[in-house]
Amino acid sequence: MSELVSITIEISPEKKRQTFDSFGVSGAWWAQFVGGWEHIDAQSKKPCRERIAELLFSENNGIGITCYRYNLGGGSKNSGSCSFSAGNRGAESFALSDRKYDWSRDKNAVWMMKEAVKNGVDEIVLFSNSPPEMLTKNKKACLDKPWFTNLSKKNYLPFARYCFDVAEHFISQGLPICYISPVNEPLWVWTEKHGQEGCHYKPHAVARLFNVFARELENRPRLDSVKLSGAENGDIRWFNRSYTQALMKNERVRQRIDAIDFHSYFLPIVPIGFLNDRIAFMRRFKKWMDSKYPDMPLKMSEWTHMRGGRDYGMDSALIQATVMTEDIDILGVISWQHWIAVSESDFCDGLIYINEDEKTFELTKRYYAFGNFTKFITKGSCVIGTSCADKELKTLAFKKNNETVVIIVNIHNKEKLCNIQSDQDRCMYVTDEEHDLEQVEIKHSGDIRISPKSVNTIVIRDKY
Repeated sequence: MSELVSITIEISPEKKRQTFDSFGVSGAWWAQFVGGWEHIDAQSKKPCRERIAELLFSENNGIGITCYRYNLGGGSKNSGSCSFSAGNRGAESFALSDRKYDWSRDKNAVWMMKEAVKNGVDEIVLFSNSPPEMLTKNKKACLDKPWFTNLSKKNYLPFARYCFDVAEHFISQGLPICYISPVNEPLWVWTEKHGQEGCHYKPHAVARLFNVFARELENRPRLDSVKLSGAENGDIRWFNRSYTQALMKNERVRQRIDAIDFHSYFLPIVPIGFLNDRIAFMRRFKKWMDSKYPDMPLKMSEWTHMRGGRDYGMDSALIQATVMTEDIDILGVISWQHWIAVSESDFCDGLIYINEDEKTFELTKRYYAFGNFTKFITKGSCVIGTSCADKELKTLAFKKNNETVVIIVNIHNKEKLCNIQSDQDRCMYVTDEEHDLEQVEIKHSGDIRISPKSVNTIVIRDKY
């Protein structure tokens, strides 16, 4: 067996890039029932819902996720108007009629949001897949026919008032509502058969809606710190420029957003090379953003694998970690938000899987690999330059105060030997087939062994 050749990973602190903000997850749709799981978890001896919240959001007893996306539902669960194939995807709405609300609704999901804050979340995004049903054209939170905008212009303002009334209510309870996202994946169809609440908008409709939201915010001094989030387009290839331009051309809207939020999905299509080159599309979009709007950051606000079957292992964890490194490195995102944190489905999505009948849960390698990022890269960390000649390794580096965090993702089934030139104190945390975000011993200088199919975090602390 041949000796491993040492691969040098160069860290360039002088090459400062974006300042990172947060990692996040969504509470749709699991929180509306898991938030009611008061039975005792056999292992931790804590109420199950508290343990799940702790695992996700606690810095000391979990992976320290700091951004929580609360699903501001359209009300299909209240009315039963949409028969989704997955029954849990109907969502409640607080709206009873114009400016009248029932704050006792969605109590389990609200409990989970509060518990997330209790555990350390300092950023909440209220996102809406559909306006409240009483405001939609068909009085449903899903579409009757494809490519149909289900919100009339006359109801733009009532929709804005509803979202801001909810925000003011939760802020009065001490919750850190930072963003409101009124539009989710506006390009897609969102009929009932597509399995969830949703509303289609063309770019010009998004621009008009955001203008109304921005104007209403001017009348809400209690919400001065709240920003708008959008347009949350659903594929990195299609119409990102169109939706971004629609938002950016309006100065009032530009004053009320601090980033362009998009989803990093890249769904497989016909086998034509250039249509499946994710990196090329990312580079073009980033180049365009830098040219047109150089001062407007990007946030990746939703991604998951979009394939069926439960996957607990390293294969899906490595795919996720690769997407994260690419989005942070190539697109320069300042926030990266996984889709649902918890899943009850036979799908490759949640960081945690639950079994509804037994009311039990299981952690995945995705959970631990996500923690390789979330536990160590904190708000205010600056992305700095890295270079590695081995293209089989994905690398990132962050600097904050006297600490440098290096992420190394080894996607291949063979061990690597890496050299990070440093004589400072180093700690290493590994997620692979044998380790679950576990600290492993390394020397304070010399080469580092990177195990096959692994996500690795090296924390380097200055001695002075």
